[in-house]
Amino acid sequence: MATSIDFPEVEHILRDYLDQNSLRKTPERFNILRAIYGKKGHFDAEALYLELKNQDLKVSRATVYNTLDILVDCSLVSKQYFGDSITKYEKSYGYRQHDHLVCTTCSRILEFCDPRIERIKTMVEEVYRFRIDSHALNFYGECIDPACAGKEQKQRPESAVE
Repeated sequence: MATSIDFPEVEHILRDYLDQNSLRKTPERFNILRAIYGKKGHFDAEALYLELKNQDLKVSRATVYNTLDILVDCSLVSKQYFGDSITKYEKSYGYRQHDHLVCTTCSRILEFCDPRIERIKTMVEEVYRFRIDSHALNFYGECIDPACAGKEQKQRPESAVE
């Protein structure tokens, strides 16, 4: 779903945002940004925090959460809710709009892009005289993959209780 990312441009966007909002330009914020843009797919804040700690980067849990809020505000990261009560994030600069298939058994998230959805969005804008800035479309179900991590437990018969 990505185009080529110009990381210096991403850093520049963050610097401008921090300047415009009178926020400090700390090395921790840029380390967090670098870690996110080195990742593939979706991640949660806690996993990101642990990853940074395992790399011996001096960063607090609060700094990770606060920086994620900043990155969402300046459109470098998008926040997603997939019904598992854990907020997921993904990098968003240079990424085209896409939608998700979420396996309710193993929590795997697949991304897809279908141009028909963009045409529907355009039609809705015209019919309802409404400017849509963004959208989120998530389909929930079960992946058909026999190796689905949750299928084994789901198919295992419950032991009888006496």
